[in-house]
Amino acid sequence: MIGIVDYNAGNIKSVSRALDFLSVPHIVSKNPSDLENVDRLIFPGVGEASYAMKQLSLSGFDSFLKEWALSGKPLLGICLGSQIIFDYSEEGDVQCLSLIRGKIRHFSVLWNEAQISSDLKIPQMGWNDVTYCNGGTKLCATVEDKSDFYFVHSYVIQADDSQIVKGYTNYGVKVPAIIESGAITAFQFHPEKSGEKGLQLLRNFVTL
Repeated sequence: MIGIVDYNAGNIKSVSRALDFLSVPHIVSKNPSDLENVDRLIFPGVGEASYAMKQLSLSGFDSFLKEWALSGKPLLGICLGSQIIFDYSEEGDVQCLSLIRGKIRHFSVLWNEAQISSDLKIPQMGWNDVTYCNGGTKLCATVEDKSDFYFVHSYVIQADDSQIVKGYTNYGVKVPAIIESGAITAFQFHPEKSGEKGLQLLRNFVTL
């Protein structure tokens, strides 16, 4: 059984619909105790990081997610859920879950530091190709390198350990798009909104 974390800051319905399409049994809950016995956990997210962290604290999902990560059971973060698993986000100047070491920084800050003058719009919104790196991940084994996925984000993952970045895209700077650290996988893009290839990634997560 797959569990989906509902903390009032996630793209819950689209993820649930994608799993319905794949005929994958799942449970969506705002109560951590309802998800204690699931086999795998999906942690979606849209919106602002500090608000999301407040909701996680109020619901008890912050402690639940930390305990889940320690258990070594599979966890998939999506979009905002791929970011607040790190230590800190500039979005709202907030300490996050610290499941993985690193921080989340705004595109404009990274462009300025790299002395890049870009006319790209923020947020990155739309389709962009993802290049595998550092050996990729088994979740992507049946999806071609440089496949296109759908992104919507203004902030960028900056992992302390570059080796956990398993795929990236380019948007003025190199943007980590796939993270894998132990049993934690994170997609900066939205697989549930990325057509058949995105659905294949979700299929792989629930079966591999």
